Amino acid sequence: MRSLAEYLLLFLTSGVLIVVCEAFVHKEVLALTTFKEAIYEDPHLVLSNWNALDFDPCDWNGISCTGSRDHVIKINITGASLRGFIAPELGQLSFLQELYGSSLHVILLYAPGSNSTGFCRSSQFHKADFSYNFFVGSIPKCLEYLPRTSFQGNCLQHKDIKQRPKKQCDGVSPIKSHAEANQKHQPLDYQSKHQGTSRPTWLLALEVVTGVMVGSLFLVALLTAFQKCNTKSSLIIPWKKSASEKEHVSVYIDSELLKDVVRFSRPDLEVACEDFSNIIGTSPDSVVYKGNMRGGSEIAVISLCIKEENWTGFLELYFQKEVADLARLGHENTGKLLGYCSESVPFTRMLVFEYACNGTLYEHLHYGEGCQLSWTRRMKIIIGIARGLKYLHSEIEPPFTISELNSSAVYLTEDFSPKLVDFESWKGVIARSEKYSGSIDNQGSICVLPNSLEARYLDIQGNLYALGVLLLEIISGRPPYCKDKGCLLDWAKEYIELPEVMSYLVDPELKHFKYEDLMVICEVVNLCINEDPTKRPQMRVICNMLETRIDTTVAIELKSSSLAWAELALSS
Repeated sequence: MRSLAEYLLLFLTSGVLIVVCEAFVHKEVLALTTFKEAIYEDPHLVLSNWNALDFDPCDWNGISCTGSRDHVIKINITGASLRGFIAPELGQLSFLQELYGSSLHVILLYAPGSNSTGFCRSSQFHKADFSYNFFVGSIPKCLEYLPRTSFQGNCLQHKDIKQRPKKQCDGVSPIKSHAEANQKHQPLDYQSKHQGTSRPTWLLALEVVTGVMVGSLFLVALLTAFQKCNTKSSLIIPWKKSASEKEHVSVYIDSELLKDVVRFSRPDLEVACEDFSNIIGTSPDSVVYKGNMRGGSEIAVISLCIKEENWTGFLELYFQKEVADLARLGHENTGKLLGYCSESVPFTRMLVFEYACNGTLYEHLHYGEGCQLSWTRRMKIIIGIARGLKYLHSEIEPPFTISELNSSAVYLTEDFSPKLVDFESWKGVIARSEKYSGSIDNQGSICVLPNSLEARYLDIQGNLYALGVLLLEIISGRPPYCKDKGCLLDWAKEYIELPEVMSYLVDPELKHFKYEDLMVICEVVNLCINEDPTKRPQMRVICNMLETRIDTTVAIELKSSSLAWAELALSS
């Protein structure tokens, strides 16, 4: 009994130290997520990847960090159309130097119940742009050193600064914003009312220790109850972290997660892939095999290249979530997952896809016979890719994005119909697991989805940009980058907006192309590569432009050029 008490005391003391240290390390993450909570409308999902579970905000939208990635120094959320108020907790970003937030539609510069902004506490803060919002009230004194132009185009009570017309400001109701924001941000109101009350340091320390002790006991009881209640519906999977048999991580995974997905045995796949000798693709993280099932169907098998001792709980959770995620996809222009293989002896993690017999688009553009891809065929491939992305982005919930959208992710069927396959999603998994493996406590449980998968759902804007580059690659026949010719996008910008030289973009292997189609493609490319992600159109808009303005019928092709007869023979 005494040893148990000593262990519990040691655990609680360690918990206090960990909480204090973590609070110091992650206070900037807390400040940013508090700012997100103060925003009640984010139409462009600019803050969608501001995830409190991700302790590295340097990759969040609009965030810039120091070279060592340990402090936030710049926030740029210009044009995001956010609505809410700027939470004073941003003042906890003690290294913040710049904030750009014009055209946000934000109503308040400070929290409800507070008469100042948190930037007053930021000693390094020296540059900001709050112009063309809907700020009401007055400029905080601590920000009066900023140029007057930083506050123009608002609804502030300053006659010496150009503000919005009174008619526009009459529709702005700070009372409404107070009410809505307070529902999310009640602690701020309480804090602002009690800022003037000073309390002894020892009393605060005692409260922290007491709170952590009570919270720890409650958490232990809650986890114990949760574990007992979920024994029937969960699997406890121990994974080694080191050579020591005592160190392991317990991962709780829903046993129902993959119940509707076909599970293949390794011996069956070994026979289908001829003892795994028929290799059709390799990468540092995976090997792709071609196989033939007993029924005659052709398959592509992706085998993950990782040893059992390096397989962590995070990777197992990611693998099962990835299988479930891929299994829900069902469109003629997306790869079809047939099932998976998961075995311990020998250690195996595989994905089984329907095979596309014509290989990748990259192979046909850069290693095959260029004449096989006529202009009409390339236009059909482009429209098929657009339809697949429209399905992934807007027709399923949650949306799905391709981790690396390029010509190697586009597989072609026998009739050259494109299928989007996300074979490259595993590249970042190993690195992600290594980043988090150190934070897993012995005998701990992981009940959250790794953030890398969550981020893929939200990287729609990245897919749009990649689509613009891919379209240039398809019409030009040039790779996105090569040592001799440099970056494809830099080269194409010289011609993409000039009709008189636009034809220079076309692959010289093509004997015929339609200038009207080329203009549509260039227009779409310009929309996709817009430097402001919020101004890139949705995929349904892009798809509609391509479907309605590009005619891929045989009659149009033959009417345009007599040379198309030869290409028609190849396309048939």
